[in-house]
Amino acid sequence: DPTVDVLGLPDWVKTIFLDVGLGMIVFTCILGQLTTQVNASHCMIDFINNYFALFTLYTTMVVEFSGIMHSSYLIQNILSMASGKPIQSNEEPCSGFTLVFFWGRVLMSLAILGFCLAVTLAALFNGQTMIAVKYPSISVGVSVFLFFFFMAIVGMLEGMQIAFFAVAKLPASERGTSFFGKKTCDLLFKGNGENLPGFMIGRQLTVVASFFLVASITGLNITPGEGNNIFGISDSAQTFLNYGFHGAVITTILASITWQLAASAFPIAFLNNPVTYILLIIALALERSGLCSGAWV
Repeated sequence: DPTVDVLGLPDWVKTIFLDVGLGMIVFTCILGQLTTQVNASHCMIDFINNYFALFTLYTTMVVEFSGIMHSSYLIQNILSMASGKPIQSNEEPCSGFTLVFFWGRVLMSLAILGFCLAVTLAALFNGQTMIAVKYPSISVGVSVFLFFFFMAIVGMLEGMQIAFFAVAKLPASERGTSFFGKKTCDLLFKGNGENLPGFMIGRQLTVVASFFLVASITGLNITPGEGNNIFGISDSAQTFLNYGFHGAVITTILASITWQLAASAFPIAFLNNPVTYILLIIALALERSGLCSGAWV
């Protein structure tokens, strides 16, 4: 509400930091991500030598075992066949019940992903998302476009970091095979290579901002019990969806893991993409703006 007084700030400042969300974006980026990454890079053993790190590990293992994200393994297999690169694993090949259990979870994950996409798109076309409340002037078509656009931006940035580290070990002559590939490598690895960590900071800020925007697009504005539940589901199911888990599933699989797998299979193709060069410049510009320099403190 622009009429509410916040520290006596002018309306335009409140619009930028609160309505657009720049304040929460910078706060999340510095305290929620970059600070811990900087500390972990310098104190690796100390960072994991605590019970919370162990709890986090077990939590992620439970999520993986649940199979919610197992459609990523299908994508991994498809990209492995397309690139001709075998999947390297220390585990024995699945067989018998283990094989059936694995592919059963893949099918379940695909069904969950399809349902989450259906929920999001149906809500967008029905004007039942938070973007319709926050920005009512934005049309349905533009909302759908922004949904896929920002997911693609996140995906490109996720894939870029994989591709950059993959080619960092290659000779300079093998890093780029096109005009934009060479331009990207020249900018990224010039001098002492300070642009690579700079990209990581600018990338993080861009990813967080994009995720906040995607969250406002996928967030549901449906009150259970009023007869407007998506697809006529129960009130308890609608309450669960209102927490945003459908958006988390979509962004994790389609805007993160898929692009990382694609970049690991085709790193040179990522470097040769002109969008990669453009996003690299944007990320470096954001890093040089100093918005996230507080993470180094």
